[in-house]
Amino acid sequence: MKVEKKAILALIISRLIVVTTLFIGAVVIQMSTVSFLPLGAFYSLICGSYVLSLLFLLLYGWDPHYGFQAYIQIILDLLLITALVYISGGIGGNLYSLYIFAIVAASIVLGRRPAYLTASLAAIMFGALADGLYFKFIPYFRADQFQDLSVGLVLYTIFLAWAVFFVIAFLINYLTFGLKRAREALTEVRRELEIKERQAAAGRMSALIAHEIRNPLSAISGSVQVLKNELSLSEDQARLMEIILKESKRVSVSIDQFLSLTSPGTRVFSKFDLAEVLRETLTMLTMSGELDGRTSLRGNFETAEVDFFGSPGQFKQVCWNIVRNALKAMPEGGTLTMDLFREGRDKIELRFADTGVGIAREDLERIFEPYFSRFEGGLGLGMAVVKKIIDDYEGHIGIESEPMKGTEISIALPARSGNRSGKE
Repeated sequence: MKVEKKAILALIISRLIVVTTLFIGAVVIQMSTVSFLPLGAFYSLICGSYVLSLLFLLLYGWDPHYGFQAYIQIILDLLLITALVYISGGIGGNLYSLYIFAIVAASIVLGRRPAYLTASLAAIMFGALADGLYFKFIPYFRADQFQDLSVGLVLYTIFLAWAVFFVIAFLINYLTFGLKRAREALTEVRRELEIKERQAAAGRMSALIAHEIRNPLSAISGSVQVLKNELSLSEDQARLMEIILKESKRVSVSIDQFLSLTSPGTRVFSKFDLAEVLRETLTMLTMSGELDGRTSLRGNFETAEVDFFGSPGQFKQVCWNIVRNALKAMPEGGTLTMDLFREGRDKIELRFADTGVGIAREDLERIFEPYFSRFEGGLGLGMAVVKKIIDDYEGHIGIESEPMKGTEISIALPARSGNRSGKE
């Protein structure tokens, strides 16, 4: 478990609060009644705790090895608590409950295993102190602290303390784990909310872009096409015309992706073959030059027949975006495997696997975010569009990737029947 800097500061502050509470309690007891422990030694240990806290605070600002600091602080806390238990009379005193604070701190700051390790060290130290005092290996701090205790009472107190230590470690670990999972879930929800907010922003932008650009762009593209067909152009002029038409088409595709991401509009549903849609997409990519002889195509897509009820245009867009990303991930060529399966009556699965550069772990979590792109010049909308379409069909999309080895995308879709309206 990685120890955070703020956790070390919280540990130091918590120690100061506990030590100060003990100090105030001792002063009140000294002023109001007969002392229950040697206050001179007690004050010395309190002062020692303040000095150690100051040293830890200086170390906190100087040394970045926070995990090592935490372990040292926990061990020294256990030694100080053992000293307090000793001067208060061992089993006859009532300060051995302070071990619980060290166990709680270890669980929160260091994690599950260190908490049990701290509980074990606390049990060993307290047990050794209690046995040493009982068998007179260790003298009592003051003669009047001596008590003629039975073996049964000593063992009962030791085992009760041990049970409390480990139960506290278990409960705190359980609560800490629950809080950690809740924090992770909250982070995931926050991330999903950010994605939704970006999608909403994309919707507003797409409407404006479609209104301001789409119609003039179509007019420009159509005019250039007419001029190209009617004029006698030199080779260079014809190439410039082709560039204009190609770039106009690229911008038009970008606008369509904006619109698909935010508002699907009217979709015509029909029964179609998913494999045939994939084959048509591959044909278009071949005609555009993006799919060339450097990429080897494998899988059952050539012979598969997987009927589905939905919008062929949407799934052509899904295949287009996924295959284009795979090709971009293999700039020097590679192998692209595409398979389609029908699993029973209720599930359809599509798999795309490439041998490209793969996706870094930190990028994998953001792959469906709008405007996030791993490729230079990319808009970061392709996979966001894919995710939205699959979600609209109540499907699931998963990605597994390893850098420099490739990426596999799997899409699971519920089988859809045709007993619904042809439009949506």
